[in-house]
Amino acid sequence: MCAQCSTMARYAKLERGFMESPTFDWQHTPAAVWRRHRSGLRAIRRLDPISWDDLTGIDRQKQALARNTERFLAGEPSNNALLWGSRGTGKSSLIKALLNRYREQGLRMIEVDKDDLVNLPEIVDDICDLPFRFVIFCDDLSFDVGESGYKALKSVLEGSLELPPDNVRVFATSNRRHLMPEFMSDNLKSEVRDGELHPAEAIEEQVSLADRFGLQLSFYPFPQDVYLQAVDALFPNVQDREALHQEAIRFATGKGVRNGRTAQQFYCQMAGDARFI
Repeated sequence: MCAQCSTMARYAKLERGFMESPTFDWQHTPAAVWRRHRSGLRAIRRLDPISWDDLTGIDRQKQALARNTERFLAGEPSNNALLWGSRGTGKSSLIKALLNRYREQGLRMIEVDKDDLVNLPEIVDDICDLPFRFVIFCDDLSFDVGESGYKALKSVLEGSLELPPDNVRVFATSNRRHLMPEFMSDNLKSEVRDGELHPAEAIEEQVSLADRFGLQLSFYPFPQDVYLQAVDALFPNVQDREALHQEAIRFATGKGVRNGRTAQQFYCQMAGDARFI
Protein backbone atom coordinates (compact mmCIF):
# COMPACT_ATOMS: atom_id res chain seq x y z
CA MET A 1 0.00 0.00 0.00
CA CYS A 2 1.39 3.45 -0.92
CA ALA A 3 2.18 5.96 1.82
CA GLN A 4 -0.71 8.26 0.81
CA CYS A 5 -3.22 5.40 0.90
CA SER A 6 -1.93 4.32 4.30
CA THR A 7 -2.34 7.83 5.67
CA MET A 8 -5.88 8.09 4.31
CA ALA A 9 -6.74 4.74 5.87
CA ARG A 10 -5.52 5.94 9.27
CA TYR A 11 -7.64 9.10 9.02
CA ALA A 12 -10.68 7.05 8.04
CA LYS A 13 -10.12 4.79 11.04
CA LEU A 14 -9.88 7.80 13.36
CA GLU A 15 -13.05 9.27 11.90
CA ARG A 16 -14.92 6.00 12.40
CA GLY A 17 -13.65 5.95 15.97
CA PHE A 18 -15.16 9.39 16.66
CA MET A 19 -18.45 8.46 15.04
CA GLU A 20 -18.71 5.17 16.89
CA SER A 21 -17.73 6.57 20.30
CA PRO A 22 -20.28 6.00 23.10
CA THR A 23 -22.92 8.61 23.86
CA PHE A 24 -21.62 11.47 25.98
CA ASP A 25 -22.50 10.92 29.64
CA TRP A 26 -24.34 14.12 30.52
CA GLN A 27 -25.83 12.56 33.63
CA HIS A 28 -22.44 12.76 35.35
CA THR A 29 -20.84 15.52 33.27
CA PRO A 30 -22.00 19.09 33.95
CA ALA A 31 -19.79 20.74 31.33
CA ALA A 32 -17.82 20.01 28.19
CA VAL A 33 -15.72 21.85 25.65
CA TRP A 34 -15.72 21.37 21.88
CA ARG A 35 -12.30 20.28 20.60
CA ARG A 36 -11.70 20.99 16.95
CA HIS A 37 -8.85 18.52 16.43
CA ARG A 38 -10.94 15.60 17.64
CA SER A 39 -14.23 16.87 16.18
CA GLY A 40 -16.07 16.20 19.38
CA LEU A 41 -16.78 17.09 22.98
CA ARG A 42 -14.38 16.60 25.87
CA ALA A 43 -15.63 16.58 29.44
CA ILE A 44 -14.20 19.40 31.53
CA ARG A 45 -12.33 17.61 34.29
CA ARG A 46 -11.60 20.49 36.67
CA LEU A 47 -14.42 23.02 36.91
CA ASP A 48 -13.69 26.44 38.34
CA PRO A 49 -15.14 26.21 41.89
CA ILE A 50 -16.19 29.86 42.03
CA SER A 51 -19.49 30.26 43.86
CA TRP A 52 -22.34 32.68 43.33
CA ASP A 53 -21.70 34.48 46.61
CA ASP A 54 -18.02 35.03 45.74
CA LEU A 55 -19.01 37.66 43.16
CA THR A 56 -19.44 41.16 44.53
CA GLY A 57 -20.25 44.49 42.92
CA ILE A 58 -22.45 43.02 40.18
CA ASP A 59 -25.68 42.31 42.06
CA ARG A 60 -27.94 43.72 39.34
CA GLN A 61 -26.37 41.51 36.67
CA LYS A 62 -26.51 38.45 38.93
CA GLN A 63 -30.20 38.94 39.64
CA ALA A 64 -31.13 39.37 35.97
CA LEU A 65 -29.10 36.37 34.78
CA ALA A 66 -30.40 34.14 37.60
CA ARG A 67 -34.02 35.00 36.80
CA ASN A 68 -33.51 34.28 33.10
CA THR A 69 -31.76 30.98 33.85
CA GLU A 70 -34.42 29.84 36.29
CA ARG A 71 -37.11 30.49 33.69
CA PHE A 72 -35.06 28.51 31.17
CA LEU A 73 -34.72 25.57 33.56
CA ALA A 74 -38.47 25.68 34.26
CA GLY A 75 -39.31 25.50 30.55
CA GLU A 76 -40.67 29.05 30.53
CA PRO A 77 -39.82 31.73 27.94
CA SER A 78 -36.21 32.87 28.33
CA ASN A 79 -33.57 34.74 26.37
CA ASN A 80 -30.12 34.21 25.01
CA ALA A 81 -27.76 36.40 27.02
CA LEU A 82 -24.91 38.73 26.09
CA LEU A 83 -22.66 39.96 28.90
CA TRP A 84 -20.63 42.85 27.53
CA GLY A 85 -18.36 45.50 28.95
CA SER A 86 -14.98 46.28 30.41
CA ARG A 87 -12.34 43.63 30.88
CA GLY A 88 -11.98 41.93 34.23
CA THR A 89 -15.39 42.95 35.57
CA GLY A 90 -16.76 39.46 36.23
CA LYS A 91 -18.51 38.50 32.98
CA SER A 92 -16.88 35.08 32.56
CA SER A 93 -16.82 34.42 36.31
CA LEU A 94 -20.57 34.98 36.46
CA ILE A 95 -21.18 32.30 33.82
CA LYS A 96 -18.94 29.83 35.69
CA ALA A 97 -20.71 30.54 38.98
CA LEU A 98 -24.04 30.10 37.21
CA LEU A 99 -23.15 26.51 36.28
CA ASN A 100 -22.05 25.71 39.83
CA ARG A 101 -25.31 27.12 41.18
CA TYR A 102 -27.72 25.34 38.85
CA ARG A 103 -25.97 22.14 37.76
CA GLU A 104 -27.98 20.05 40.23
CA GLN A 105 -31.17 21.39 38.62
CA GLY A 106 -30.22 20.00 35.22
CA LEU A 107 -28.17 22.84 33.76
CA ARG A 108 -25.37 21.71 31.45
CA MET A 109 -22.83 23.85 29.64
CA ILE A 110 -20.80 23.49 26.45
CA GLU A 111 -17.96 25.92 25.78
CA VAL A 112 -17.42 26.66 22.10
CA ASP A 113 -14.58 28.83 20.83
CA LYS A 114 -15.36 31.54 18.31
CA ASP A 115 -13.37 29.75 15.62
CA ASP A 116 -15.51 26.62 16.09
CA LEU A 117 -18.90 28.28 15.70
CA VAL A 118 -19.21 26.76 12.23
CA ASN A 119 -19.78 23.47 14.08
CA LEU A 120 -22.52 24.91 16.26
CA PRO A 121 -25.49 23.57 14.26
CA GLU A 122 -24.07 20.02 14.49
CA ILE A 123 -23.46 20.40 18.24
CA VAL A 124 -27.03 21.57 18.76
CA ASP A 125 -28.40 18.70 16.64
CA ASP A 126 -26.75 16.22 19.02
CA ILE A 127 -28.23 17.71 22.20
CA CYS A 128 -31.63 19.07 21.19
CA ASP A 129 -33.52 15.90 22.19
CA LEU A 130 -31.72 15.27 25.49
CA PRO A 131 -33.50 15.74 28.85
CA PHE A 132 -31.12 18.47 30.02
CA ARG A 133 -31.01 22.23 29.62
CA PHE A 134 -27.89 23.37 27.76
CA VAL A 135 -26.12 26.70 27.71
CA ILE A 136 -23.70 27.19 24.83
CA PHE A 137 -20.97 29.38 26.36
CA CYS A 138 -18.96 31.61 24.01
CA ASP A 139 -16.31 33.48 25.96
CA ASP A 140 -14.71 36.71 24.74
CA LEU A 141 -16.82 36.69 21.60
CA SER A 142 -16.20 39.23 18.82
CA PHE A 143 -15.82 39.19 15.07
CA ASP A 144 -13.51 41.01 12.71
CA VAL A 145 -14.14 42.10 9.15
CA GLY A 146 -14.44 39.13 6.80
CA GLU A 147 -15.20 36.50 9.44
CA SER A 148 -18.29 34.40 8.76
CA GLY A 149 -18.67 32.33 11.94
CA TYR A 150 -21.40 34.66 13.19
CA LYS A 151 -23.76 33.33 10.50
CA ALA A 152 -23.92 29.90 12.16
CA LEU A 153 -24.48 31.64 15.49
CA LYS A 154 -27.40 33.60 14.05
CA SER A 155 -29.17 30.42 12.95
CA VAL A 156 -28.89 28.92 16.43
CA LEU A 157 -30.04 32.11 18.14
CA GLU A 158 -33.22 32.54 16.13
CA GLY A 159 -33.45 29.53 13.82
CA SER A 160 -34.08 29.50 10.09
CA LEU A 161 -36.68 27.16 8.58
CA GLU A 162 -36.32 25.09 11.75
CA LEU A 163 -37.02 26.75 15.06
CA PRO A 164 -34.17 26.81 17.61
CA PRO A 165 -34.47 24.03 20.23
CA ASP A 166 -36.25 24.78 23.49
CA ASN A 167 -33.47 23.23 25.60
CA VAL A 168 -30.57 25.32 24.26
CA ARG A 169 -29.61 28.92 24.98
CA VAL A 170 -26.47 30.85 24.06
CA PHE A 171 -24.69 32.90 26.73
CA ALA A 172 -21.77 34.97 25.45
CA THR A 173 -19.31 37.44 26.92
CA SER A 174 -17.62 40.21 24.98
CA ASN A 175 -15.77 43.48 25.36
CA ARG A 176 -17.74 44.78 22.36
CA ARG A 177 -21.35 45.79 22.77
CA HIS A 178 -22.27 44.87 19.19
CA LEU A 179 -19.72 42.04 18.79
CA MET A 180 -18.64 43.45 15.42
CA PRO A 181 -16.05 46.16 14.65
CA GLU A 182 -17.43 49.66 14.29
CA PHE A 183 -15.81 52.23 12.00
CA MET A 184 -16.32 55.95 11.61
CA SER A 185 -16.66 55.46 7.86
CA ASP A 186 -19.78 53.34 8.43
CA ASN A 187 -21.47 56.26 10.20
CA LEU A 188 -20.57 58.60 7.34
CA LYS A 189 -22.51 56.37 4.95
CA SER A 190 -25.76 56.82 6.90
CA GLU A 191 -28.44 58.95 5.25
CA VAL A 192 -31.13 61.35 6.36
CA ARG A 193 -34.33 60.99 4.34
CA ASP A 194 -37.44 63.03 5.11
CA GLY A 195 -35.95 63.99 8.45
CA GLU A 196 -35.30 60.37 9.49
CA LEU A 197 -31.88 58.85 10.03
CA HIS A 198 -31.30 55.65 8.05
CA PRO A 199 -28.21 53.76 9.20
CA ALA A 200 -25.87 52.36 6.59
CA GLU A 201 -26.09 48.65 5.77
CA ALA A 202 -22.80 47.98 7.57
CA ILE A 203 -24.24 49.38 10.82
CA GLU A 204 -27.40 47.31 10.41
CA GLU A 205 -25.23 44.19 10.03
CA GLN A 206 -23.21 45.06 13.13
CA VAL A 207 -26.26 45.62 15.30
CA SER A 208 -28.34 42.71 14.00
CA LEU A 209 -26.22 40.01 15.64
CA ALA A 210 -26.24 41.58 19.12
CA ASP A 211 -29.98 42.23 18.78
CA ARG A 212 -30.57 38.47 18.77
CA PHE A 213 -29.52 38.34 22.43
CA GLY A 214 -32.69 39.24 24.27
CA LEU A 215 -30.89 39.75 27.59
CA GLN A 216 -27.97 42.17 27.44
CA LEU A 217 -26.08 42.95 30.63
CA SER A 218 -23.47 45.70 30.81
CA PHE A 219 -20.36 45.62 33.03
CA TYR A 220 -18.21 48.61 33.96
CA PRO A 221 -14.99 49.23 35.94
CA PHE A 222 -15.60 49.30 39.69
CA PRO A 223 -15.76 52.53 41.63
CA GLN A 224 -13.26 52.51 44.47
CA ASP A 225 -15.73 51.52 47.20
CA VAL A 226 -16.95 48.50 45.21
CA TYR A 227 -13.36 47.49 44.43
CA LEU A 228 -12.52 47.59 48.14
CA GLN A 229 -15.61 45.49 48.91
CA ALA A 230 -14.23 42.85 46.56
CA VAL A 231 -10.87 43.03 48.32
CA ASP A 232 -12.51 42.72 51.74
CA ALA A 233 -14.37 39.61 50.60
CA LEU A 234 -11.02 38.00 49.71
CA PHE A 235 -9.43 38.98 53.07
CA PRO A 236 -12.23 38.28 55.58
CA ASN A 237 -9.97 37.93 58.64
CA VAL A 238 -7.72 40.97 58.29
CA GLN A 239 -7.97 43.34 61.26
CA ASP A 240 -6.15 46.38 59.87
CA ARG A 241 -8.56 47.33 57.09
CA GLU A 242 -6.98 50.73 56.55
CA ALA A 243 -3.59 49.26 55.72
CA LEU A 244 -5.21 46.62 53.50
CA HIS A 245 -7.17 49.25 51.59
CA GLN A 246 -4.13 51.50 51.13
CA GLU A 247 -2.15 48.59 49.68
CA ALA A 248 -5.08 47.53 47.46
CA ILE A 249 -5.52 51.07 46.10
CA ARG A 250 -1.79 51.30 45.41
CA PHE A 251 -1.93 47.98 43.55
CA ALA A 252 -4.93 49.06 41.42
CA THR A 253 -3.32 52.41 40.64
CA GLY A 254 -0.25 50.60 39.35
CA LYS A 255 -2.39 48.48 37.04
CA GLY A 256 -4.51 51.41 35.93
CA VAL A 257 -7.87 49.70 36.50
CA ARG A 258 -10.18 48.74 39.37
CA ASN A 259 -12.21 45.57 38.80
CA GLY A 260 -12.77 42.08 40.13
CA ARG A 261 -9.77 40.69 38.30
CA THR A 262 -7.50 43.31 39.87
CA ALA A 263 -8.86 42.40 43.32
CA GLN A 264 -8.17 38.71 42.66
CA GLN A 265 -4.64 39.47 41.45
CA PHE A 266 -4.03 41.60 44.52
CA TYR A 267 -5.11 38.67 46.67
CA CYS A 268 -2.75 36.29 44.86
CA GLN A 269 0.13 38.69 45.39
CA MET A 270 -0.53 39.58 49.02
CA ALA A 271 -1.91 36.30 50.42
CA GLY A 272 0.53 35.11 53.05
CA ASP A 273 1.83 38.60 53.82
CA ALA A 274 2.24 38.82 57.59
CA ARG A 275 0.31 42.11 57.69
CA PHE A 276 -2.82 40.59 56.20
CA ILE A 277 -3.15 37.21 57.90
